[in-house]
Amino acid sequence: MPLPLIAIVGRPNVGKSMLFNKLTGKRLAIVEDVPGVTRDRLYGRSEWRGRQFALVDTGGIEPRTEDEMLILMRDQAQTAIETADVIILVTDVRTGVTAADSDVASMLLRSNKPVVLAVNKCDSTGVGVHPEVYEFYSLGLGEPVAVSALHGIGTDDLLDACFALFPDEAAQSDDDDALAVAVIGRPNVGKSSLVNRLLGEDRVIVSDVPGTTRDAIDTRFENEYGNYILIDTAGLRRKARVNDRVEYYSNLRTRMAVERADVCLIMIDAAQGVTEQDTKVAGMAHEAGKACVIVVNKWDAIEKDHMTMSEMRKDIESELSFMTYAPSLFISALTGQRVDKLFPVINSAAEQNSRRITTGQLNNVLSDATLRVQPPSDKGKRLKIYYMTQAGTKPPHFVAFVNNAELFHFSYQRYIENCLRQTFGFEGTPIRLTVREKGEKD
Repeated sequence: MPLPLIAIVGRPNVGKSMLFNKLTGKRLAIVEDVPGVTRDRLYGRSEWRGRQFALVDTGGIEPRTEDEMLILMRDQAQTAIETADVIILVTDVRTGVTAADSDVASMLLRSNKPVVLAVNKCDSTGVGVHPEVYEFYSLGLGEPVAVSALHGIGTDDLLDACFALFPDEAAQSDDDDALAVAVIGRPNVGKSSLVNRLLGEDRVIVSDVPGTTRDAIDTRFENEYGNYILIDTAGLRRKARVNDRVEYYSNLRTRMAVERADVCLIMIDAAQGVTEQDTKVAGMAHEAGKACVIVVNKWDAIEKDHMTMSEMRKDIESELSFMTYAPSLFISALTGQRVDKLFPVINSAAEQNSRRITTGQLNNVLSDATLRVQPPSDKGKRLKIYYMTQAGTKPPHFVAFVNNAELFHFSYQRYIENCLRQTFGFEGTPIRLTVREKGEKD
């Protein structure tokens, strides 16, 4: 059975994301004193009194609005309410009960879900209850819990109240074997559309407005290919265009998402081809040593002949010459074209990224390679590669012990890497090669 799920809801700018960060113990959600920063559902995990549970942060609910984005945010929050076991309604002690608070409370009462009322921004550390808190009894949701998400005051009482409403404990799901897949790319290349297509639901907000996704959004799911955590990320912009703090932290979240991913899906717009920003996004995943798959999206919108795909592959190989190991797939997130072929490629890339080769096998390949192409020499001194061993995985990391590291030129290192790839595959993963002189300390 899945972990108990707590949904954190409320009108905009009452401190939902700050409370989410405090309860998870991580800065997963962007916190900014501007309404509407959180837009999608954002998931995290925590533990209280020996029991693990999941939390979901939501965008601010504006029950009476005609704004398209606010309507989409409200729909996302409604989905979180429907799937949650317990709901925390966050309010603001400084503003008192507002009409929007009453509308959200009525929505929750109609859901027939257990609700805990949190009155946030009770930042005073003095003894006793804030008298303003009593006003919130009028919402009809029972006893309010005074909290300060900023200082952590009252969060223990809040979690105790939620704990009492959890469903009976059952076998908790084990997500340790789940593959974390980050969907990365420039803004508006279809990342959120692909995530929704893979999940078969409108999990994240899709809009033609670049920058709609700001947080890195995690979704756990299972299909016939295995267990996965899909991470939808904000589009990475050029630094010159990162002109406000929210954009800056969105970019930072994307970089963090790459770091915790097992596989990165690098999305490219078929109509625009590989741009300079695409190479920077791909370079980030390459430098992080992640398994990579290049996903060319919007293929349905391209006028094609029998040479179109091969020409696009040549363009990718030329512009992304540092990651020729990455397989490419041509899809349409809008129509679903070839999307079903992604998971076998993802699994294969992850397996290659984790692959371990025995020292004996490595040195057989090394012996073969040096017989075919003699190691370089300089001023009468020739490079000798004594042996090679694998030092780690994710990505595969090999250490070559030599007589003189300066003689092991980059071109010959590339040749050895190509020999390893020809023998063992390693499709979809970078390879790291460290050169050490014999006797050199770690």
